[in-house]
Amino acid sequence: MAKIEPKIFDELKIALSEFGETYLIGDELNRSKLSTDLRQYDEKLLKKLLSIDFIREHYLVELAGEKIFKVELLEEAVLYSDYWDTSYTKYENRVGLTSGGKFLADNEDVVLDFPFKDGVLTAAMTKEDNEDGYDDAFLNEVIEKDEIDRLFDKKVFVNAKKYDEDGSHEVTEFSTQDNLIIKGNNLFALHSLKERYAGKVKLIYLDVPYFFKKKISEDSFKYNSNFHLSSWLTFLKNRLEIAKELLSEKGSIWINISEDGMHYLKLLADSIFTKEKFVGTIPRKTRNGKSDVPFNLSQDFDWLLVYTNGSDSDEIIGRKVERKYLTTEDFPSRPWRKADMTSQRTIQERPNSNFTMVNPKTGKEYPVNPKRSWAVAKDTFQEWYDNGGIGFPDDYDFMSGEKPFRRVFKDEDDAEDKKASAVYSDFLLKLYDGKTTNSLGNDQIDELFGRDDFDYAKPEELLMEIIKITTAENDLVLDFFMGSATTQAVALKMNRRFIGIEQMDYINTVSVPRLQKVIAGEQGGISKDVNWQGGGSFVYAELMLKNMGYLQDIIHSSDLTELKMVYDRMKSNDDVDVSFRADLTKIDFSEGFEANKRLLVKLLDKNGLYYNYSEIDDANVRDIIADTDYQFNHAFYEETE
Repeated sequence: MAKIEPKIFDELKIALSEFGETYLIGDELNRSKLSTDLRQYDEKLLKKLLSIDFIREHYLVELAGEKIFKVELLEEAVLYSDYWDTSYTKYENRVGLTSGGKFLADNEDVVLDFPFKDGVLTAAMTKEDNEDGYDDAFLNEVIEKDEIDRLFDKKVFVNAKKYDEDGSHEVTEFSTQDNLIIKGNNLFALHSLKERYAGKVKLIYLDVPYFFKKKISEDSFKYNSNFHLSSWLTFLKNRLEIAKELLSEKGSIWINISEDGMHYLKLLADSIFTKEKFVGTIPRKTRNGKSDVPFNLSQDFDWLLVYTNGSDSDEIIGRKVERKYLTTEDFPSRPWRKADMTSQRTIQERPNSNFTMVNPKTGKEYPVNPKRSWAVAKDTFQEWYDNGGIGFPDDYDFMSGEKPFRRVFKDEDDAEDKKASAVYSDFLLKLYDGKTTNSLGNDQIDELFGRDDFDYAKPEELLMEIIKITTAENDLVLDFFMGSATTQAVALKMNRRFIGIEQMDYINTVSVPRLQKVIAGEQGGISKDVNWQGGGSFVYAELMLKNMGYLQDIIHSSDLTELKMVYDRMKSNDDVDVSFRADLTKIDFSEGFEANKRLLVKLLDKNGLYYNYSEIDDANVRDIIADTDYQFNHAFYEETE
């Protein structure tokens, strides 16, 4: 029996047939497409619909002399009109949640989405902010997508200087061969690097702020680790997205993360880099056990999530094999090494390699192993032997072993393609046999400064192993959660270029002084392993504070008097940027300290936390920036290599 449909469907099919297959699938309406275009007020569609008498009669109403098209009512009819008005059920053959007469699945007003999907979290998540009562919602203000027109513009650098063996000096030039340290918010700093460094970073290592399921009252980390999961994920999402743009095609990013946050971060990183670019998960032992632990299980590992911009056929990870060669009287000018002469295939699979090998010099016989045939065929044995490619253990008094071997000459190794050797999954045994634990990193900081200066630094050995298998000399390494500068110290000792970003003030009491010690030739960490003798240099620069200075002063105000002092400075300074919705003269301080503290932070324009490079020639900026910094900015942003 032919299907009986509501009259509206008949009318729509006739009218919409002129759009071809856009709104029809065979003889049926493409309800999904029609519903979507109705919601988006597609001009051509609505013009056609309004020419239909049936539509005009039932879906147009006159109000105050104007005709109004009830688009939502028509959309509902399109989605749900498989019923007769006398039916007891409105929804035939569908089961699901409804609200306001619509299935939630059909309602764009109800969406399960990533938190703050189109926004950016601009604040710092520093421990100091948290201790001052600057809670999560207060700290992590969301900047909506249509309001970030200036947020990611290139920023002005100030206090630029170069550190080398002779100390620090003013600097007016910059080359991509220079190592770089930036003090400031890492999100803005990364976007400032984009134009110069997009696609040029070979390795990114990140020791990100960890997420903990339970709030930690005595937080041992220098940053705030007590924040909501949604804010933590958004905070990292903003930064990983720009990191991906900086990463080279065959580069890799290694993200250090704890057990609590690892699986959440894996899903986030999959969405940014795609799961096809996931290289692997590497465990790292962090301690040697603890007895007072949940469920009586001591979780002594954290993890490294590894992604790439390359493909699984690329040499994203590789190692250089250091081989030992022999020099013997029979080949005095050609050093050689031993290699396996057997194959993984059986004699049934390789019948031409099923023979007893005989040493031409001694006559000693070597029967084939039926399960591992010879790697050379019987017909080509003599050719291999004459060219020196086959040796026997009874040829040399010093030789051990009972099987013939393949002789590989050093000149053959040198002539081969420079393809890196594969890295086996146990290459990082050092990472989980206790040689890269947190205590080792702590000891290294103790030797340099003392434990009070920095807690939970990663050990240099961890970074050495990662840098060794992911980079070559002069490759660029980036760490934008720089901390105590372990990554940069190891990169310098291993002759890699580096970029480090850190916004905490300890950058000038721990991070930079540590690199100065490295330049001077300090012998801690991996120095003896790589025969480090000192040397090298780096350029240091700071993002030029604008509203960020006021933001920090507001956050660290301890009472209403201090807050009013900041407010008075803001009110008298024409250069401070506040929301266009705000009138600073109408602040009511009778509301109290906490309420006004929150209000002043909210009113600051987050697009203006730092000065943009586009403002560098404005009189109010040029007057307060040193000539050397002015020249440095032009060199950094405008001079090409």
